[in-house]
Amino acid sequence: MADRRFAARDARVRAAEAQFQRPAPLHIANGEETDHPLFATYSKGLPHNKYGEVEPGAYRLLRRALATGSHEDFERIPLGDTRKLVNPQAGLSFDPQGPDAQALTMPPAPRIDSAEVSAEAVELYWMALCRDVLFTRFGDSEPVAEAASELSRMSDFRGPGQGGQVTPETLFRGNTRGDLAGPYLSQFLLKDIPYGTLLVPQLQDTLVRPMDHLTTWGDWLEVQNGSEPDPDERDLTTRRYLQSPRDLAHYVHFDALYQAYLNAALILLGSDAPTDPGNPYAFSGNQTGFGTYGGPHLLSLVTEVATRALKAVWFQKWYVHRRLRPEEFGGRVHLQLRGRREYPIDREVLDSVAVKRVFEKYGSHLLPQAFPEGSPTHPAYGAGHATVAVACVTILKAWFDVSHVLRDPVVPTTDGTALEPYTGPDAGRLTVGGELDKVASNIAIGRSMAGVHWRTDYTQAVRLGEDIAIGLLREAKESTLEDAEFTLSRFDGTTMSI
Repeated sequence: MADRRFAARDARVRAAEAQFQRPAPLHIANGEETDHPLFATYSKGLPHNKYGEVEPGAYRLLRRALATGSHEDFERIPLGDTRKLVNPQAGLSFDPQGPDAQALTMPPAPRIDSAEVSAEAVELYWMALCRDVLFTRFGDSEPVAEAASELSRMSDFRGPGQGGQVTPETLFRGNTRGDLAGPYLSQFLLKDIPYGTLLVPQLQDTLVRPMDHLTTWGDWLEVQNGSEPDPDERDLTTRRYLQSPRDLAHYVHFDALYQAYLNAALILLGSDAPTDPGNPYAFSGNQTGFGTYGGPHLLSLVTEVATRALKAVWFQKWYVHRRLRPEEFGGRVHLQLRGRREYPIDREVLDSVAVKRVFEKYGSHLLPQAFPEGSPTHPAYGAGHATVAVACVTILKAWFDVSHVLRDPVVPTTDGTALEPYTGPDAGRLTVGGELDKVASNIAIGRSMAGVHWRTDYTQAVRLGEDIAIGLLREAKESTLEDAEFTLSRFDGTTMSI
C-alpha cells in the first residue's frame, strides 16, 4: 500500500512538472486591429463618434492596459456611459490544476472582408427573423425555408447540411452527428432533473412582451457607448418548456454558466446511466466510487472546469483577438447600405435577402438583438458559453458510456406547457454522447440566436474547451490511487484515451 501511495504522489509531481514544461503557444490574431483599428475590432462600452466608431484615444488606453497588466492602467480606461467592461483581467490568472489560461490558443478569427463572415452574418440575420418559430414547426415555416435556401447559396457557409444543402432539418444546428439526430433541443434541456428529494421540471419563465431590440440607430449608438437600457419584464408565473429560438436566447441570458451540464449530470446519475468502462469501479465486485470516481467526484469536476474554461477564453477575448460583436458589425452594414460610410465588407451580406427582410420589418439594416442591452461588454471570440459548454460536456462524455441510448425521449407539446413522447425516426437512437454534444451546441448557438455571437465564436472554441477539460481529467487521474482510463469521443468525431 505504501508503494501505491508513493506512486500516486510521484504521479502528481509528474503532472505538475508536465504543466510547467508545457510550451507556450503562439497566439495569432487576424490582423484587423492593425488594418482597421477603429471599426473592425471590439469597442463596445468605450466612447464612440456619431458613426459608432471608437474614439482613438480611448482604444489606445484599452490597449495600454492590456499590454501592461497594470491595475492603474485598467482603471484609466474611459467608458462611454455607465456600463462597465466585463473582467478583462481574468485572462491573466493562473490555476494550480489544469492548463493555465495562457497555455492554450485559438486560430485567428475570420475577417470582416471575408465570405465566411458574410455567411455567418446572414445566418444571424435569419436567426433574428426566425426567433419566434417553434422548433417543431421549422419544416412548415416560410422564413425557415427562405433561410435554408439562402444559406445554401452562400459561398462559404460552414454550418451543417444534407447533400451539400442547408435544409429546415439542419438549419441553426451544430456540426456533430448528434446535433443532426432527433429533435432540435437536447433531451438534457427537457427532461425532469432529479435533485435530491426534488424532481425539477424544466419549465422556464417567459417574457411579458417578447420583442427585438437595437433596431434604430439612436438605440444602437447609445448601447455601443455603454448605456444600460431597462431590462425586459420577465413573466415568472407563465412557464413553459423551451420551444423557439427566442426561448433558448432567454435561457442563455440568465443561466448559470454550468447549469445545463450540472442538470445533465444529475439526469444521468438519476437514471443510472452506465459509466465509461474505464471507470475503476465499473466492474468492481465489492466497491463503488464516491469521493473518487463516483457521483460527488463528477459533480465537482463538471462545475470546477467551468471557471478554468472561462479564464482561458477570456485571455483569447481580451489579449489576442478582440473580435467585434455581431451587433457592431450590423452597425457597419447599416451605415454602408445607407451610403454614409464605406467599409471593407464582403458583398454577399450586403446583397443578402436576410438583410433586405430585416429592413422591410424594422426600417434599418441593424442586426436585431434579443436583449435590450445587446451583447455583453467583452469581445466576441471565443464564446464564453461555448467554451464552458464544451469543457463541461467533455467531462461528462469521459465519465459516462456515450453509446448508451436514452430512454423515452420527449418534445414539448404545441403550447409548451407539457412534454409528450418523441416518435420521430431517430427516437430509438438518441445516445448519451449525441445528446451531450447537442446540449453544448444548443447553449452556444442560443447565444447566436440572441444576436450576440458568431458561429465561429462557438465552433473555434470547441478545441479550447476540450483541451481544458482533458488537462483537468489527466491531473485528476494522476491524483488518485485507482487505475482509471477514459475513452473520450471528441467533437470532431475522433476518439482518444485519457
